Amino acid sequence: MKAMIFAAGLGTRFKPWTDQHPKALAPVNGKSLLQRNIEYLQRYGITEVVVNVHHFADQILEAVKNANGWGSTILISDERDEVLETGGGLLKAARLLGTDSFLTINADVLTDLNLDALIKFHQKEKALVSFGVTNRKSTRNILFDENSRMQGWVNLSTNEFRFPPESAYTAENALQYLTPKAYSTVVVFSHEIFSLIRRQGKFSLIDVYLDLAGTNKIMGFDHSGDRFIDVGKPESVAQAEALFD
Repeated sequence: MKAMIFAAGLGTRFKPWTDQHPKALAPVNGKSLLQRNIEYLQRYGITEVVVNVHHFADQILEAVKNANGWGSTILISDERDEVLETGGGLLKAARLLGTDSFLTINADVLTDLNLDALIKFHQKEKALVSFGVTNRKSTRNILFDENSRMQGWVNLSTNEFRFPPESAYTAENALQYLTPKAYSTVVVFSHEIFSLIRRQGKFSLIDVYLDLAGTNKIMGFDHSGDRFIDVGKPESVAQAEALFD
């Protein structure tokens, strides 16, 4: 199985580091976020990794070259002309991801989610998409029915709801019937996803999920209790260093 690490973002929440560097190279206990995620994938036998680049792309290319990919084969999806967000970035990288199921993760997330368990869940459910979720506190949440199938999305701070086309759920009844859980950004995709995406240019994976969840199995794999941190702001580095040696 191949994997993709999303590393092209501007990292605006991570200033001042991102004024001079890509967030993917921010160090946590002496190892960059990018290196840590490449080594995380290696622990599950995943050694062919696509990395997309935009912000300070040359620094990522140099780091990968100097480290010989940290022992993995690294393929670069170049977004220097325009950052495409996660959905657009995935679509651009399609030719690099082979013809089988594959996995993605955001560069600024660290976790010990068991990837073998996530992959087995995906295969058992015969899902189009399966991703890690937890019960941690989050403003933005994905909404699931009792079978762990995605049915919508909510921003709890603004009370904004989004649903797949022709959904039976509404903003008025969703939280009565559906369970909100936080998205971990660790995702297994069936390769069929590329034949179903109708968007072009810049768009997020959440947009893709909402487009397709009404007619395809998009599943949440609950890994609450695992170590997990979104290293989104400079102050979260200390928390990450306490969790990950």
